[in-house]
Formats: sequence, structure tokens, C-alpha cells
Amino acid sequence: MAREQFQTLTEPMYYILLALLDEVCGVDIMARVEEISGGRVKVGPGTLYAMLQKFEENGLIERTAEEGRKKWYRITSRGRGMLEEEMERLRRQIADGERFMDLQERRS
Repeated sequence: MAREQFQTLTEPMYYILLALLDEVCGVDIMARVEEISGGRVKVGPGTLYAMLQKFEENGLIERTAEEGRKKWYRITSRGRGMLEEEMERLRRQIADGERFMDLQERRS
């Protein structure tokens, strides 16, 4: 199952899936990742195409069109579910961290 392989998403994985909420071609995914992350995250072609292949093999994204060497992809409902689970996991981490830091500050 895909969730076992992608127990948690790396930052590039997370942003690639976000970029695929709309149908987009491989080359444009790199630009969208940079745009969504405010320039903080950059994905090179090697990382991108390896991730696209793994995501496609696991049913997280689907290829929607192909023109020569250019391919378009979009996230599947399964991929969107995984992205939403990851967002919830990150929210819980932030809440835990804030709660713990607040407790530490009150103890000081």
C-alpha cells in the first residue's frame, strides 16, 4: 500500500503533490513547487521524475496527456487523501510543539 511506502512525505514530495492539484506538465511542476513554497523549495529534474514515477506506480497521480516528450499529470483521489493526511499530521506536530513550548515557558 502506498501509505506504508510514503509513511511521511518529504518536503519535495509534499510540494510536488500540491503542485499536482491542477493538471500540469512535468517541467512546470518544478516552477510551481518553487512558487508555492515562496522559493524555499527547489526540485531538480532527477528528483522530480523519480518521484513522478513512484507516485504514478502507487496510484497517487495519473498521467493525463502526452505530447512528444512532454507529459501532463494530476493528483488522484488517493493522492489527495494522502496529501490531506500529511497536512493533518503536520498540523498535529505544530500543535504538539506549541503546547509543549507553552508549558516549558510557564515552568520557567
